[in-house]
Amino acid sequence: MSAARDAITPVVLTYNEEPNLDRTLACLRWARRVVVLDSGSTDRTEEIARSFSNVSWNTRRFDSHGAQWRHALFETSISTEYGLALDADMQLSPELFREIEHQFLPGGFDGGIVPFEYRIGQYMLMSSLYPPQLRLFRLAQVISSTIGHTHRFDLEGKLFRFRNYIIHDDRKPVDRWAQSQISYSRLERVRIQSATHLNVKDRLRKRGLMPLIAGSLGYLRAGGPLRGTAALQYAYERFTYEALLAIRLLDDRNRISDR
Repeated sequence: MSAARDAITPVVLTYNEEPNLDRTLACLRWARRVVVLDSGSTDRTEEIARSFSNVSWNTRRFDSHGAQWRHALFETSISTEYGLALDADMQLSPELFREIEHQFLPGGFDGGIVPFEYRIGQYMLMSSLYPPQLRLFRLAQVISSTIGHTHRFDLEGKLFRFRNYIIHDDRKPVDRWAQSQISYSRLERVRIQSATHLNVKDRLRKRGLMPLIAGSLGYLRAGGPLRGTAALQYAYERFTYEALLAIRLLDDRNRISDR
């Protein structure tokens, strides 16, 4: 019997995730219960989720990532000690699951920092700009907060750093991706403009320099010519998001200058 089955409840947030969800839920068949919290999908997301017998389907109107995660983790009657937070385009590898069972759970850790294996069109990149994140945690100790366009999990306690990866493999159409980047850049602009202290990255963003930096670094981290068009696509994705954000921030500066 799997130790993870009684100790961990995977939690997945969804919104029109028909191209991704089946792969994500298929690697969670070991779980006694998988909580899916949906934000009002209009495609086959619900049908796919309900086709898995261990899925608990829940809905909530989206307001922020932090609030959505807090509802999913603390208001859906989860009874296990740990929660595993996944986006609908993330899958657990068998190697990561074995690491959870044989090292994380026996070690009595409070949370686990997990790296990501980034894929573009099913092609694995050598690396990415996506940092390792706290994704597995004791529910009694974790704090979920909203930061700009995304969220962050935090806890104080004994942390385990996994060697194996969560696979990040988003296969949604480009139009959907572009719409998301427009929304994300809008939220990130608000965060930066209201911040009392800016880190180096945000200062570069306000100067309009991050698109070139992110695109170039993304291409190199992805593997450059060794990963061909997949590395190019990843670089252009990072460039495009940062360019949208830079346009918003530069527009703010120019409007102030015109006054």
